[in-house]
Amino acid sequence: MNAVKLGHAHLKVRDLDRAVAFYERFVFMTAGALHHEGALQRVASDAPTPLPRATGLYHIAFEVPSQRVFAQAYAALVEAGVAVATVDHRISWAMYFDDPDGNGLEVYWDTRAEPGGEPLWRGENRELPVDVIRAALAR
Repeated sequence: MNAVKLGHAHLKVRDLDRAVAFYERFVFMTAGALHHEGALQRVASDAPTPLPRATGLYHIAFEVPSQRVFAQAYAALVEAGVAVATVDHRISWAMYFDDPDGNGLEVYWDTRAEPGGEPLWRGENRELPVDVIRAALAR
């Protein structure tokens, strides 16, 4: 089977300047030679917010390379007033939040090779306390 990877994500947004500022600060619009990983399309300023329980995109996930980078992203989001939910999936540390238009995002650190990490996700979600995340900033 051929390896498959995400080419890019394309999101509809109400205010293009606001969305670009958010994504450039927290997600990165490109990571190198690709033309883009994320595309933003302006729609009407009164476009409806995606409904939480409707079909469609749940979230886009971005992997960070280390526990420290995960903690830095968490701190930056919280400092900016973004509501963040965290969870230890046993295969990853994850944080979930919405962009300014209500599109779901995840930033995660893969912990499968770390002590206590699991090789496969088995539906187990544990609390990921803020003090544990903040302690990673000192590492």
